[in-house]
Amino acid sequence: MEKEVTERFDLLVIGGGSGGLAHAQRAAEYGATAAVVESGPLGGTCVNVGCVPKKVMWYTAQHAHQFQHAADYGFDLAVRSHDWGALKVRRDAYIKRLNEIYARNMDQRGVTYIAGSARFIDANTVEVNGREYRAERLVIASGGRPVVPNIPGAELGITSDDFFALEQRPQRVLVAGSGYVAAELAGVFNGLGSETQIVVRKEGLLRSFDTMLSTELMAAMRDSGIALHTGVIPTTLAKLDDGLLLNAADGRKFGPVDCVLWAIGRIPNTEELDVHKAGVLLDDRGFVATDNLQQTNVAHIHALGDVTGRVSLTPVAIAAGRRLADRLYGGMEGRQLDYDLIPTVIFSHPTIGTVGMTEKQARAEYGDDVKVYTSEFTPMYYALGDAKRRSSMKLITTGDQERVVGCHIIGEGADEMLQGFAVAMRMGATKTDFDDTVAIHPTNAEELVTMRQ
Repeated sequence: MEKEVTERFDLLVIGGGSGGLAHAQRAAEYGATAAVVESGPLGGTCVNVGCVPKKVMWYTAQHAHQFQHAADYGFDLAVRSHDWGALKVRRDAYIKRLNEIYARNMDQRGVTYIAGSARFIDANTVEVNGREYRAERLVIASGGRPVVPNIPGAELGITSDDFFALEQRPQRVLVAGSGYVAAELAGVFNGLGSETQIVVRKEGLLRSFDTMLSTELMAAMRDSGIALHTGVIPTTLAKLDDGLLLNAADGRKFGPVDCVLWAIGRIPNTEELDVHKAGVLLDDRGFVATDNLQQTNVAHIHALGDVTGRVSLTPVAIAAGRRLADRLYGGMEGRQLDYDLIPTVIFSHPTIGTVGMTEKQARAEYGDDVKVYTSEFTPMYYALGDAKRRSSMKLITTGDQERVVGCHIIGEGADEMLQGFAVAMRMGATKTDFDDTVAIHPTNAEELVTMRQ
């Protein structure tokens, strides 16, 4: 039986995550008829199993850290327990409200919502739930998902997606991975009382970030009671009577633990799209290949967000989606996302904020024409107690004018202070501009405008 073409659109977006929704809604504001196909809850990874519920959990662990210092400020405070299950109920209800808000926003802008999984039929047509939809332009924004290692017993572990389905907090946890997901979720488990250890394949955490950040975070984690094991190549995960046991290639064994969380990377959701039927090329990792204009090799098909494998951050996907709509439907010729100087935060304990080049990258590009300024200090927050946590900052500059090309912060408030400094760097701020800015005292942020070699 011939499939019915139910509707034709100017634009059809595959994926109802942050980037896809941002693009479709901006295009609709310009007058395009737009539709979004999504098989799961609206909002994608960020809203449902990423940034938003993760930040809720970070706040929760942050409360636990602050309780530890309450006595320093004269409070007689006793915390009897923490109800993970009750928190999950409230967190899930909040996420559901966000899903509903996304649906209302689409409706208000006239964007058609098609629930289901899309497969390409040809370069202008997709099939969803047995019906065909055609569009003049298509955007692939289907996101990604966590990797599970190909080792015996790997299915006994969980991923970051599964973390948000946990009904109760496991007491003994092992996190496998060295990136921001591993750092963040290990911090949550540890902050809320789980016996937490991290195993990494190489020498440490956050290897793509500035060395200072990696070194300081690992020291802070160890000080907080997290056991960090390096050079661990998992070979099997086994279930014993008293928990899970991770075996490594060098003979080491880790466990028993109640939960093993895999945080070893993400892969794109492209396998079920049949993109080959549209002639769209994937790279050797399975990501949709694009240029800086979000353009695939097929002229009227674009891609954005995590499915492209380029800077997998929610604000990046949103910015790319909106700029793409500005160019295609808003008449803004040449409008595109600049992938340089993208700020990002790791919601670890302590937090990390970073933008621009690492010191290693700067020296590779500019050689001896690099000056580095650093500051290490104990924030005033810890002044009244015995338990201390250090903060560290680094500015990387180049040229006679000492233009700031890298800014790296670890410590209290790093997440909130970075945004303004990122704006300054995009405007070409120099070390003199920083020096000539009057400090706000007493704050951690003032260290960034008072640094001297």
